Amino acid sequence: MSVSIRLSRGGSKKRPYYRIVVANSTAPRDGAYLEKIGTYNPMLAKDDEKRVILDGERAKHWLSVGAQPTDRVARFLDAAGVQERSPKNNPKKAEPGEKAKERAEEREAKAAAAAEAAAEAAKPKEAPVEEAPVAEAPAEEAAAPEETTEA
Repeated sequence: MSVSIRLSRGGSKKRPYYRIVVANSTAPRDGAYLEKIGTYNPMLAKDDEKRVILDGERAKHWLSVGAQPTDRVARFLDAAGVQERSPKNNPKKAEPGEKAKERAEEREAKAAAAAEAAAEAAKPKEAPVEEAPVAEAPAEEAAAPEETTEA
């Protein structure tokens, strides 16, 4: 029989209240348990001393006979100084998923295109410069060589 130290929920809807219990790991969450070793009231302030009430001696006993605490209960046991808990490190926890990354890239591409279009619209339009017509000399004058007078 595998034994775990876990939370058993009580209280009404949206007003949770938990018992810290030692139970058979196959028993239902709020079902039968072997022993109640504390309480947890998440509605109280984090610095309130009545938020977590734990019988450290009984917790040590159950840990010595092989009971496995859940992650939340392990935090309570660590805070009470009953059992050392090593913090877990998951650097990818806050990283968005593949679909979210794709949507972010699409948004960035659309924003860049919109910014480029706005820059084009804000740029003053230059009127096409028309070249002034150059007065062309009549073909006769341009073709005829200049006459020089000899004296």
